[in-house]
Amino acid sequence: MTQPPANVVPHCYRHPDRETYVRCTRCDRPICPNCMNEASVGFQCPECVREGARTQRPARTAFGGGTEGAVGAVTITLIVINVLVFLAGVISSGSAQSIAGGGMGGLLGGGTPLHEWGSLVTYNSRQISATEAQIIPGGMIDGDYYRLFTSMFLHYGVFHLLMNMWALWVLGRPLEAMLGRARFAALYLVAGFGGSVAVYLFSDPLAQTAGASGAIFGLFAALIIVLRKMRRSVAGIVPVLVLNLVLTFSIDGISIAGHLGGMVAGAAAAAGLAYAPRQHRTLIQSGALVAVVAVLAVLTVVHTAGLMPTGDYVTQLNGGN
Repeated sequence: MTQPPANVVPHCYRHPDRETYVRCTRCDRPICPNCMNEASVGFQCPECVREGARTQRPARTAFGGGTEGAVGAVTITLIVINVLVFLAGVISSGSAQSIAGGGMGGLLGGGTPLHEWGSLVTYNSRQISATEAQIIPGGMIDGDYYRLFTSMFLHYGVFHLLMNMWALWVLGRPLEAMLGRARFAALYLVAGFGGSVAVYLFSDPLAQTAGASGAIFGLFAALIIVLRKMRRSVAGIVPVLVLNLVLTFSIDGISIAGHLGGMVAGAAAAAGLAYAPRQHRTLIQSGALVAVVAVLAVLTVVHTAGLMPTGDYVTQLNGGN
């Protein structure tokens, strides 16, 4: 049996023209500096690194989400969508009134054609005089159920937008980091849906309502629940939520139903996410979210079934004449 000369220098298995005395700690093949990947002990070749990544379980948060949520991509995306929708509303109106006119001393803007299409309203109407409104086609009574979601991304004026987006930025990033992207996105949409359904059930059928406030109040409640589950202090969150609730009941033009509905829906969704047992956690979390949506959907269907037809509602508005 013959053996190679003792003075033969090994060459990198991926780059045969490069001499090396370093070997992969897993497969023992020679590797050059360009192929070396530092490991806990020694170095590994690219193939062994890829194989290890395939067999290693990805890191998860305490609630089963991916750790990539720490980047805040969903939070940023939601903010961008809201800003783009606001700009689209301004463009659709062709007027600065949609930016800084209207209520609260000019801080909340007026409606735009985009609001007429997407805001939450039961019986759609058009103001034809200072004291009279005309019912027009559209609204939940005519099957515009998409308004339950589109209204979440519309805002009346730049001040309204900035308040909600600042709150989303402050609340969204820690929640997304703790829950993961998918769970946080689901939480936001369920809370916003809850706020919209509450507006539909309890607000003036002729009032047009829009804004992300329902989802924001849901995030307030969710952050408190998640922090308590992790046994962390909520002393910095509860006073801010209480202050916002006081403002909700004190300032005209703010949707009380939307804020409270979003808070309740967000709390229910967050409880399902935070307190699901580790075994079958994803399945139970998904079931909890579906259950909240199902309850809201049933409430919507029942309320719709009890609404007056448009003609009867107009007759009632006119005093039965």
